[in-house]
Amino acid sequence: MTATQTLAETPAAETEHFDVLIVGAGISGIGAAYHLTHQRPGTSFVILDALDHFGGTWWTHKYPGVRSDSDLYTFGYRFKPWVGAPIATAGEILRYMDEVIEENDLAKYIRYSHKVLTAKWSTETSRWTIEANDTKAGVTRRFTANFLWMCQGYYRHEQGYTPEWPGMDQYQGQIIHPQTWPKDLDLKGKKVICIGSGATTATVVPAIAGECEHVTVLQRSPTYFIPGRNQNELADILREIDIPEEWIHEIVRRKILHDQAVFTQRSFDEPETVKNELLTGVRAYLGPDYDVDKHFTPSYRPWRQRIAFVPDGDIFRGIRAGKASVVTDEIDTFTPRGIRTKSGEELEADIIITATGFNMNALGDIAFEIDGKPLAFHDTVTYRGMMFTGIPNLLWVFGYFRASWTLRADLMADFVCRLLAHMEKKGVSKVEIVIPEADKDMKLLPWIDPENFNPGYLMRAMDILPMRGEKHEWQHTQDYWREKDEIPAIDLDGPEFQYS
Repeated sequence: MTATQTLAETPAAETEHFDVLIVGAGISGIGAAYHLTHQRPGTSFVILDALDHFGGTWWTHKYPGVRSDSDLYTFGYRFKPWVGAPIATAGEILRYMDEVIEENDLAKYIRYSHKVLTAKWSTETSRWTIEANDTKAGVTRRFTANFLWMCQGYYRHEQGYTPEWPGMDQYQGQIIHPQTWPKDLDLKGKKVICIGSGATTATVVPAIAGECEHVTVLQRSPTYFIPGRNQNELADILREIDIPEEWIHEIVRRKILHDQAVFTQRSFDEPETVKNELLTGVRAYLGPDYDVDKHFTPSYRPWRQRIAFVPDGDIFRGIRAGKASVVTDEIDTFTPRGIRTKSGEELEADIIITATGFNMNALGDIAFEIDGKPLAFHDTVTYRGMMFTGIPNLLWVFGYFRASWTLRADLMADFVCRLLAHMEKKGVSKVEIVIPEADKDMKLLPWIDPENFNPGYLMRAMDILPMRGEKHEWQHTQDYWREKDEIPAIDLDGPEFQYS
């Protein structure tokens, strides 16, 4: 029996129709709603979200210290100034989003506790039919929409990724993934192991180091970090001379983006120099006697995986103070009392945190059909990481990894609004991406080049993501500095856009 069969179905007469249906009330979905109301007044739309609150990641993640790993001058929307510290807590981000919703009267468009189950496209009607489980009412709601705007993110909120290690069933302590952090967890006086080396580890460890007896970071391999003060000196100076916040936001945003562009290019052009600069920053906190080469020197060049900013070097200060320590080794097996590493060391722990990443999903794990046939998403080819061959009237917001996610969400919103206006002007109801004759023979490749960017969650998901073409426009490039000019200049009457 399927999930939809266990619920009372909405009668066909109660089907609601909208010009646009947005899936997800996170940072992308709220931004999409803002842009629709300002760029396309009169367009009818609704936002469906499976959660009971807006915010997505910033609502579901409850682990200690949860915060952004990129600055809010660029992670914040371009249309609303950010006035706090560059690295913000989840609570601060939620308050910022709440202000956007209230200031723009967006709450009336959002349906919470609506988990989208199916999305079916009909060429005959040029519409999507969407069924969603209204978990509060216990019924299936049905909607139709001319255009589907997927803003649901790219990973499963309900369960993080934890590898299967030998002996896990023998361990007598508690195993916790940060995505499902227990509300009543008591860390006082406990020995804790945190498995992982990325941004979540760098967030959790300093947040709990003062509470538990000791926390040990157990990592298979190191990650690059950028430690620094959690403030923006340019913004502070501009505020001192009474520059309006709107100007400050734009000036600081442009400065940060310029600096990021230079840094990203240098990571390709002079990786050893950038590597040494990053490690010098770590050594400044840990001191000359700490083995930075072993514990904080990755085997890959900078920016092949995401680099997290560490505000005020908090995790390094915790290590230097003796509240936290790092073990760089592989796991041999879990034991009743903790973990034994491949080198034979046994690490004891009352609690083990698996900060080991998340499980990607494709299009929100929704069951898609195109004219009665189940969608094989992996068989499609992406157009600029946002639209896909064989899937009409749909755009998926998939943000940046080397720059803030929201930068791309804003670009995508501009594009959708321009595309909808173009379709209206042409008097058409359907747009589909096709590969032009000139590109028919191009080589098709996995979604992303591992030599360019290769975090574990992406590498594990290549079989569920679309293909990319070898030509630039058939890829998700991760290059905001190029796309900020290219996407607004896309020729909507180009051969890759097929209308009817």
